[in-house]
Amino acid sequence: MPEFISNFLDYIAFLFERLDWLSIVDILLVTAIFFIILLVLRDTQAIVLLRGGLLLIALLGILTSLEVLPAFSWLVSNTLPAMVLAIPVIFAPEIRRALERLGRTSTIVGAGKKNRSETLDIVEIIVTAAARLANRKHGALIVLQRTDSLQDYINTGVQLDARLTSELLLQIFYPNTPLHDGAVIIRGERVVAASCVMPLSASGSLVRSPEREMGLRHRAALGTSEVGDAVSVVVSEETGTISITHGGRMISHLNAERLKNILRTFYQPPKPKNFLAAWAARLFPSVGPTPWEGK
Repeated sequence: MPEFISNFLDYIAFLFERLDWLSIVDILLVTAIFFIILLVLRDTQAIVLLRGGLLLIALLGILTSLEVLPAFSWLVSNTLPAMVLAIPVIFAPEIRRALERLGRTSTIVGAGKKNRSETLDIVEIIVTAAARLANRKHGALIVLQRTDSLQDYINTGVQLDARLTSELLLQIFYPNTPLHDGAVIIRGERVVAASCVMPLSASGSLVRSPEREMGLRHRAALGTSEVGDAVSVVVSEETGTISITHGGRMISHLNAERLKNILRTFYQPPKPKNFLAAWAARLFPSVGPTPWEGK
């Protein structure tokens, strides 16, 4: 054992002797790439596949290093290129979402502004409507457009272009009315469209959560937050609970006061200090403290 420790320390010392500034840059670049990959895949089903893949690669590497298994080493060395080519197929949804986030970073620059009183009025209307819908156990999905366009989803519904009021939202989501299925999309102070079809979440996070019994409205709310920066408010038809989604995350069992605090933070995003900060915020929306933490 002492000889093993001595050899190990000699090997570490040998590595440090060969270390120069170029090697440090090389290590930092590789670390940054792995860090970005883990951030993109965090809170997705792909992280489980990645963990299993890394474990399999490590196991195969150990086995192929043994000279007593030449046939196995030949098999692995010939099938490894095919496994590498299979990675884009396995992680296709996550890669697509990451590229979509990257492509939308330019939409931050020049985003429209709202004055504070207008924002507070919108929040009050949405909170009032959500609370009344929850008391009546009327299911609802309210999507608030921010900087990313939702025009593709608006086109799937019935376009209204009506002034936002809590009474209008209550009427839209009244059971068995023509527009109660689907989502309402709000842009500024206008209800742009109702009965809109939103993308369903493919991350599988609802399956792993205690709320795995949640239905299509919650999956649609989470899916909408995964493909853009919109904020969605969901009222459960079964339990009357209020939830909110953003950045691929959901928080449930909100009361009116907490929903109001979160919407005040989310609905009018703070102006980024510079383009680099805006780019980073859009590419990694879940990095840093979220507005509902600590409240």
